[in-house]
Amino acid sequence: MRRISVVGNSGSGKSTVAAELAGRLGVPWLELDSIFHMPGWTPRPVDEFRAEVDAFTAGDGWVVDGNYSAVRELVWSRSDTVVWVDPPRATVMRRLAARTLRRMATGAELWNGNRERFRFLFTKDESILRWAWVKHDEYRERYAKAAVDPAYGHLRFVRVTSSGELARVLDG
Repeated sequence: MRRISVVGNSGSGKSTVAAELAGRLGVPWLELDSIFHMPGWTPRPVDEFRAEVDAFTAGDGWVVDGNYSAVRELVWSRSDTVVWVDPPRATVMRRLAARTLRRMATGAELWNGNRERFRFLFTKDESILRWAWVKHDEYRERYAKAAVDPAYGHLRFVRVTSSGELARVLDG
């Protein structure tokens, strides 16, 4: 494992897993959200986004975390492993609610001056909690299919559904 794509729902723990893997392997880590969300939560134009990901994944070793369809094929064509962080929905929602409320209360900056706001909890298009709830089954279906798709036969898929499994992946 030297070129790893870490995927999963918001709040699943994918950034935590990606950072830990990158540290243990001594390779750089890229959180896709950090380059996609420009100031004011403005999406980076797709061609710029792809160019940044292309440059990052040109190296011999790296970890990329995120689910962006605009760069998935690019990242996966260069990956040797996909780590799919897939805890139960209740775990995701509990973690995500705690993380989101903590960030809101502290005013923590996420990327490029962006912060989560309390109003985001109540707006259909901005609620990360709603997003995670709706996307949970979609991500499960997407990555379960990808794991058995011959088009991705060059990839080793590692599905992590619990802390115990995660510890084994990190130690292995």
